[in-house]
Amino acid sequence: MAKNARRKTVVIGMLGTTIDQGQGPKRWEKWRPTVALCQQEDLLVDRLELLYPPSAGVLAATVTEDIRQVSPETEVQGAEVGIQNPWDLEQVYGALLDYARSYPFQPEQEDYLVHITTGTHIAQICMFLLVESRHIPARLVQTSPPTGRDKGLGGMGGHTLIDLDLSRYDTLAARFQQEQREGLAFLKAGIDTRNAAFNRIIERIEQVAISSRAPLLITGPTGAGKSQLARRIYALKKTRRQVSGPFVDLNCATLRGDGAMSALFGHVKGAFTGAVGDRPGLLRQANGGVLFLDEIGELGADEQAMLLRALEDKRFLPVGSDKEVESDFQLIAGTNRDLQVDVERGRFREDLLARINLWTFRLPALRERPEDIPPNLLYELDQASQALEMRVTMNKEAQEYFLRFAISPEARWSGNFRDLNAAVLRMGTLASGGRITREDVDEELERLRGQWTKTAPSGAVDLVAEVLGAELASELDRFDRVQLADVISVCRQARSLSEAGRLLFAQSRARKQSTNDADRLRKYLTRFGLGWDDVSRRGAAELS
Repeated sequence: MAKNARRKTVVIGMLGTTIDQGQGPKRWEKWRPTVALCQQEDLLVDRLELLYPPSAGVLAATVTEDIRQVSPETEVQGAEVGIQNPWDLEQVYGALLDYARSYPFQPEQEDYLVHITTGTHIAQICMFLLVESRHIPARLVQTSPPTGRDKGLGGMGGHTLIDLDLSRYDTLAARFQQEQREGLAFLKAGIDTRNAAFNRIIERIEQVAISSRAPLLITGPTGAGKSQLARRIYALKKTRRQVSGPFVDLNCATLRGDGAMSALFGHVKGAFTGAVGDRPGLLRQANGGVLFLDEIGELGADEQAMLLRALEDKRFLPVGSDKEVESDFQLIAGTNRDLQVDVERGRFREDLLARINLWTFRLPALRERPEDIPPNLLYELDQASQALEMRVTMNKEAQEYFLRFAISPEARWSGNFRDLNAAVLRMGTLASGGRITREDVDEELERLRGQWTKTAPSGAVDLVAEVLGAELASELDRFDRVQLADVISVCRQARSLSEAGRLLFAQSRARKQSTNDADRLRKYLTRFGLGWDDVSRRGAAELS
């Protein structure tokens, strides 16, 4: 389709079994909203999808023929819908929902309007509901009869694009809320998460995902679930008819040298040695869909510049080509780095960051969500069952023992959910008959402790020296130095003093021995002449 080609306008509307009636020549003296809709001077209807009940076939044929006379450029497609009682909300909604689900919408090529002047009030409400929930990707149009001198002369009247306020319909509002709850559960993979901060993030993502095509930036440590969330955002948008194209993903850390430009933007035959044929590139593959670029901070300067142009103009040049190509995709970017710090260091374009951080969401690390470890353990047991093709379970003693360790300060979860997934998969593989016991858990915990302590000592010492300075750090006993290093590490992963306190004193809080974790942490840091800014992520950024 040419860039400036006019998009087709498609109207979906119910036949007005009373208001669209008219017989003989005198019918042209009567205002009939469905016919008048196709006579509007400033609204060209390319196709009208005329919905009618089984009993109104003759009237539908008459209206169709009349529209062909007054608007020969309008294609009318009749569709019989199974509505016997037009005042039965359940029946009407069910029939229209079935129609919407089966209709081949093409929102990239066509604009859709839903005509709500005709049909019963029940039908109008149901139409609104389907548009609001994006089952029908459309706007609403309402026609009105002629007034003044044109009144009663069969004039075309006018039309208005409108939004309806249905807040007074409590039962319908409840339907929206239910659909939102279903969307939230879908984004969380059905896991009953309990962390309030994480749940708030998912609520915001669900709202943005179904109402915006602007780029999303998902930050957080490696293994926090960025790529899985991106896939679920795409799947949610797909079910709501927000996208029709594919989900295309790439870890930018895997791009190297000249191949980076070609992988992203494609190339033409002969562009460089080895280019034996044309390559579309990932941006073109994602046309109409979602492109997920994980670790976007790893892109080089040239790739960043080209990506910015593609986001702003939806056009770019493949490698070796002098002809631009188009691609209209939504970008979801992921990173475990502080891109603002990268901007200050000249590693990331400031204008590109400004373009992609309209909606930024930080996924917390697993150790920041101790209350979510139990439901995620159950989820990982199900995942292991699918991977191993047998039922993987964990007896009560083993589960309680594993969870005590999992939420303790000893559990680093440096790989976040990747660590948890791998741990459960290993235990399920080695367990006799897939039944994980206390002995299986003991073996896995020994493995995890060894994995997490391999790099901890040298890194721990460096953290203390970094914050206190080498001279003051050298004056500390080894015991205090190792303990302080772990505290600093936790603080840098947390977003606030309170959150760090909850992580560090989880066990004593569970036994109700401490009522103010933040104050306890503040007093501990004061012993070394430190404050929150000295040990937090902000302090780390300033030091670097």
